[in-house]
Amino acid sequence: MDLNDTGAVRSREDLAAYVRVLAQESAAPPEYWENVDLPRYLEAMSRWIGSMDGWARNQGRELPEQPTWSLVADILRAACVYE
Repeated sequence: MDLNDTGAVRSREDLAAYVRVLAQESAAPPEYWENVDLPRYLEAMSRWIGSMDGWARNQGRELPEQPTWSLVADILRAACVYE
């Protein structure tokens, strides 16, 4: 699974596969990962969720009333690099 293709995450099984690949990548995070430990990752996730309205506008998207599997994947991926 391509970690940059969060749109491909359409089911619970897809999200589980996505998280497995993300976990494998986190074992030896690439240089672009800003948040390489759990506290930093979770703090970044919290901040990104708080500002994701701006992300949605920039992407030309509307946030759904209920999160989709794809949106959860977006949140997980964004937390890797969000400062």
